Amino acid sequence: MASVVSRACVAATRCQWASLLALAVPFVGSLVVCALLLLPVGAGFALLPPAARALRSLSDRARARAGRWTGTHISPPPDLTTGPAPGPRRRAAAILADEGFWRDLTWAWLEPAVGGLLVAVPLALIEYGAFGALVQPFIWRIIDDGNWYAFVPVHSTATMLAALALGLAFAAGGLAAAPAVLRLHARWSRLLLSAPRSAELARRVERLTDTRDRALDTQAAELRRIERDLHDGAQARLVALGMTLDSATRLLDTDPAAARELLLDVRRTSEAALRDLRDLVHGIHPPVLADRGLGDAVRSLALDTFLDVHVEARLPGRLPAPVESAAYFAVSEALTNAAKHARAREVRITLTHEDGTLRAVVADDGRGGADVAGGTGLLGVRRRLDTFDGVLALHSPPGGPTTVTMEIPCALSSPKTSSC
Repeated sequence: MASVVSRACVAATRCQWASLLALAVPFVGSLVVCALLLLPVGAGFALLPPAARALRSLSDRARARAGRWTGTHISPPPDLTTGPAPGPRRRAAAILADEGFWRDLTWAWLEPAVGGLLVAVPLALIEYGAFGALVQPFIWRIIDDGNWYAFVPVHSTATMLAALALGLAFAAGGLAAAPAVLRLHARWSRLLLSAPRSAELARRVERLTDTRDRALDTQAAELRRIERDLHDGAQARLVALGMTLDSATRLLDTDPAAARELLLDVRRTSEAALRDLRDLVHGIHPPVLADRGLGDAVRSLALDTFLDVHVEARLPGRLPAPVESAAYFAVSEALTNAAKHARAREVRITLTHEDGTLRAVVADDGRGGADVAGGTGLLGVRRRLDTFDGVLALHSPPGGPTTVTMEIPCALSSPKTSSC
């Protein structure tokens, strides 16, 4: 209960801060409009770039606040073209052609009227409730019969108590509404401040091109690894097996005991070659993954580690084989990191599929401090997920705990089986 009240108070404070910022935005918007109006006389060409930069700085801070306060991601537009171009007229023309600039300007003028009033609703309820609960009990005796609080005429002890209760209700309603209003304000900001569709498409094409190149490199490296493992492992053992069989054949008539020893060696070599092939196949696509699905494959993976691993798989069906393989090896890498780098003792793995997205969460009680770019294998996991347009989120403060969240957009490929 205390944590709920605390979160509500924090949300109310953030609403207050957002309302004050909404009052400051039009001043920068007015500066931009002045620069636009001065363009015909030439003075606006020098004024527009710094004004546009100041406006973009405010909108970037609004995007960042929405992410910090509510977790609402607002995709930023491309960087504003205000750099050293050959002449102020061309710089101004580049700014005027930027769709993100016009979105920022629209937001600057609409934010006070819409966003500011929106976040003011819980504040008004809290302040009006505080007036009824903290002021009315002390002033009603010295005010004439025209003293009203909301719809309650305050002229007696009973009506004063009614105003007190109503004030507390207003304040509680404002606190309760503050988190929802803050989220609604973030959605409103996302509507105006999100990157233009053309910029989103360009980023997606760039990301897909980069992902394709990395996938091709990963595939080539995997093929080289398989070839190396076959050459150094099973192939070498099979060559040795053939040579041993040839020697045993020559000794079969002259020295049966030596031939018997060679044949026993052939048996041991064939078993080792078979183990190498099984390990190679397991590294490419584990049989349990193909036979039983992702849930049981991860449970099998948990049994092979010395950590105390708890697996919760809520998968309503089978997923596409490439997605299951990517998720399996991603979870395997996260487990390896927990054991090798985080020095964890307990790990919890949760697998869910909701709204067309597979989510795998690996949380450990290790020492934390993990970094995707820190060489712990998570960079490889991110690249593996990028192939499926997936994302990896890491929360690993120093001292722990570490939570790795992986999401892959995908659809179910078969109905529920008994293994999931």
